[in-house]
Amino acid sequence: MDQTITHAATPSVEPAVMIGGKIPLIDVSGFFAGKPGAAEKAAAELRYAFENVGFYYLAGHGVPRDLIEAQYEQAARFHAMPMEEKLAIKVNEHTIGYMPIADKAPPNAAAQGKKPSQNEAYFLRRERSADDPNVIAKRRFHTQNQWPANLPGFREQTLKYMSVMEALCRKLVKIYALALDLPENYFDTCFAEPHMILRQSRYPAIDGADDTVASLVPHTDSGFMTLLPPNKVQGLSILLPSGEWMEAPNVEDAFVVNGGDILHRWTNERFLSTPHRVRNVSGTLRYAIPFFCDPDHGTVIECLPSCQSFDNPPKYPPIKFGDYALWFAAQRYQHMAKVETPSEADVSPGARATAAWKS
Repeated sequence: MDQTITHAATPSVEPAVMIGGKIPLIDVSGFFAGKPGAAEKAAAELRYAFENVGFYYLAGHGVPRDLIEAQYEQAARFHAMPMEEKLAIKVNEHTIGYMPIADKAPPNAAAQGKKPSQNEAYFLRRERSADDPNVIAKRRFHTQNQWPANLPGFREQTLKYMSVMEALCRKLVKIYALALDLPENYFDTCFAEPHMILRQSRYPAIDGADDTVASLVPHTDSGFMTLLPPNKVQGLSILLPSGEWMEAPNVEDAFVVNGGDILHRWTNERFLSTPHRVRNVSGTLRYAIPFFCDPDHGTVIECLPSCQSFDNPPKYPPIKFGDYALWFAAQRYQHMAKVETPSEADVSPGARATAAWKS
């Protein structure tokens, strides 16, 4: 990567619109249209969002509303299938496929004294052919997807949605680079073919009076960028730096976006990885289709040049993102609990991430 800084330092600028008075709304339409000064404006607002909240709402992204709604419909179609058909593609050691509601709390939930999260999910990663070198080599998290057998049109629509989301993320990383006082193209190489996950979840309604059960227990994400499209059924809440849980309202046509522990680590803890949870107390089913976009798994995550100084040396040792992702998955998923991973000492997750699991 070119480490020559070609832009002046980007100041933090509070966006004009703050959802609920707390979470920034960032409009990137001007940047995507090539409007002069729009990249710098979006970068300044992004820096503010990650230094102060760890979440933001994304407007002007260009993803058609009908494409998003179509994907929600596909998620509902999948989860409406008979259980035996879903279990025919049960989640594997690559975390691809269908994951039913767990009967045992994984380590991160158990550490919080919680019952298993009340959601079922279907995971997809990059589409690969049988002759893909990664598939042949059985590289972790790089195998073929498992597709349902009896859902006409499901695969085509889902791949279209994932393609559009991937293109969006590859544009957005340029703003992240500017927000970190790096050249606009700094992340382009490691996001040339980003590692991506589409998780399509169904949350049954839970008893809001029972504090031991959650739709998805408080957690931080593992990676660089998570995008959640507008959702008409409330459920997501965010742990603000003040210690207050804030319900994230639905904002028409705006994605909710957050960073994860790798972004936190890569920036030497400059950018926040903020705990969040899901509690579906709506009285109805809730579907979610979060899209996770991360650097290639071969990317070495080491402190960015703009995030260190003599007085602020790197807090973490270098690590390949793929090794971190494997370790992280073993903390989260019952089906990964016995997988051999790097040790916690090797990963050195840091107090910020560890504390989030125990809060």
